Amino acid sequence: MAVLETPGAAGEPEIEVQIRGLMLDPVTNMPIVVLKEVGSDVVLPIWVGVFEANAIALELEKTETPRPMTHDLLRNLAKGLNATVRKVVVSDLRADTFFASIWMEQGGETVVIDARPSDAIALALRWDCPIYVSSKVMRHTRQNNAETAANVGADDLKRWLENLNEDDTGQYKM
Repeated sequence: MAVLETPGAAGEPEIEVQIRGLMLDPVTNMPIVVLKEVGSDVVLPIWVGVFEANAIALELEKTETPRPMTHDLLRNLAKGLNATVRKVVVSDLRADTFFASIWMEQGGETVVIDARPSDAIALALRWDCPIYVSSKVMRHTRQNNAETAANVGADDLKRWLENLNEDDTGQYKM
């Protein structure tokens, strides 16, 4: 488990994750970003909007666009203001909604900005900075996955998420 030494805003340790895949939910046809804990098989699925998934997919595939997309604009704006994005953190889960923060540094000061996880992830990809999930969110997710798995039966959901392969994720194609 890769845990950031410095706790997040809530004092909780942060667990480093990587994007495991970007896929469509087979039931709802909504995009899912699947985050995987570094050094572990623990996964965190986050349902996102179609436009945000497209922004993530474009960067994962290193696709050039003729004009800056919104997340490219945000990167360019931060660079123009001499700021650097240091990390993004999926920091909370309330009423089935994930919350995130973007940690930036400007002029020697840390600035933390509230964001949707999909936007934070899209920006993190453009800055090539680490993505973290608070340990509180991971604990809550593990608990919910266990409850859902009990309802689905025989840990089918957990196995499905943990055994994703490149064909399942479509190699980031939407």
